[in-house]
Amino acid sequence: MTSNKYISVSNNQTIALDDIPVLDYESFMEINLGLMDKNPVRHCVNYFGYPAEGKIKLICCIADDDLHLINISSAVIKRGETLNSFTAKNHNFEKFEREIHENFGIAFTDHPWLKPARYSFNRADKGSRIENYPFYSAESPELHEVGVGPIHAGIIEPGHFRFICNGEQIMHLEIQLGYQHRGIEQLILQKQKLLERTTLAENIAGDTVVGHTTAFVNLWESLCNYVPDYSLQYARTLALELERMAVHTGDLSGVCTDMAYQLGSAVYGRLRTPLINFFQEWCGNRLAKGLIRAGGMNYPFTPDHSERLLEIFEAYLPDFNEISKTLFNLPSALSRMEKTGVVTYEQLLEIGTVGMSARMNALNRDIRSSHPHDLYGKLEHKPIIKHHGDVYSRVQIRKEEIKQSMSYIKHLLKEVPEFNKVDEGELIPQKKKFGISLVEGWRGEICHCAITDESGNLVAYKIKDPSFHNWMALAQAVRNNDISDFPICNKSFDLSYSGHDL
Repeated sequence: MTSNKYISVSNNQTIALDDIPVLDYESFMEINLGLMDKNPVRHCVNYFGYPAEGKIKLICCIADDDLHLINISSAVIKRGETLNSFTAKNHNFEKFEREIHENFGIAFTDHPWLKPARYSFNRADKGSRIENYPFYSAESPELHEVGVGPIHAGIIEPGHFRFICNGEQIMHLEIQLGYQHRGIEQLILQKQKLLERTTLAENIAGDTVVGHTTAFVNLWESLCNYVPDYSLQYARTLALELERMAVHTGDLSGVCTDMAYQLGSAVYGRLRTPLINFFQEWCGNRLAKGLIRAGGMNYPFTPDHSERLLEIFEAYLPDFNEISKTLFNLPSALSRMEKTGVVTYEQLLEIGTVGMSARMNALNRDIRSSHPHDLYGKLEHKPIIKHHGDVYSRVQIRKEEIKQSMSYIKHLLKEVPEFNKVDEGELIPQKKKFGISLVEGWRGEICHCAITDESGNLVAYKIKDPSFHNWMALAQAVRNNDISDFPICNKSFDLSYSGHDL
């Protein structure tokens, strides 16, 4: 469906680049702000720029969750141009415009928080250095600042948290990311082999290998006008739900660790192990690297795998139910989770959160139901929604989604299809195309966009991890909480540093 201001496409649809309307910037801003208009069924899934004929072409993608469509429009601007910001009227665009500013030197006159987003290696202003990040500060003898990171205890990635506190109470948190400078999007353009590009997709976020790789291969197949058969969609859906189970189980362990509940930490941690070990049995890697491939599979899922997975579930479920019953009836645990780290529905809507960070307080954002991919249309997925926006709600979602994912997998295991081998030779991208792929990872909405030139070569590849939306929700969650509650708040979101630092 096309209007003179935007074109509407479905998830995993590729269209001619020239079919995307090109507007003047003021019309471009007006139409996209109008599409959003604080309507909870619409949100921005991607907004980015890329070099085109000496200028910058902006592409904005607004999803309509009721109509299951994505509305796409564009504008062309000059490098270093000064523009009015979308963010001044709708904060959903805050991080997107900060990235456009950082990448291309676009000055937004009225953006309320125009700071570097990633410190990418190819940023427009090389003088903008991470050690000079302009933290917000408040001058008062009653307030003090606390810095955490960027080097943390344990094995989590680099990120800096700057708290402004009144005694133990957090008044403000600013989260500074951008320490990794990986340049993954640029590397995807530089690499020419599909295997190299797939390997890069597998390494966007180590805890979301299946999610990001599925987005990549779905997009690549769409660009190549290749329709995956049932067996490929079967494997991708099953792997996505198994990844969700494994990470949610590990996060329940982490939450227990952060409230010093050692039994829960140990049991949930043990329960995660057989789930990720099954990926090792299936494809030789516990994080599922090597499993998802465009056009086929190197590691077909077999009836023997089905029997083995059912054995794992049979051993997993009784212990999971027992420790969950204990956790959710333990007064000392409930006192740490209930009414801690609350984010309101209004805040979530204003920030533009996605995934479980939205569903924790009545904002229904779940690509599996709103823009179904792979076999989710057949599964008739029903999102799990909570209504308090606190640590308890986020932990409840994990517990309930684990059981839901197990039920989906058991349903899929009733009939295992025949599988094909990979055949990369057929997968040649079409010329002058735009493609978009949305996948619901365990954190939430993943979005990959790609653009090809007149020779079929990639000229733009844009990745968005759900954490890109959701870090601001963590900053809001900890306000007016004690600083000792930060670890449990942080783990209850479990956002990605690497997924942000592309």
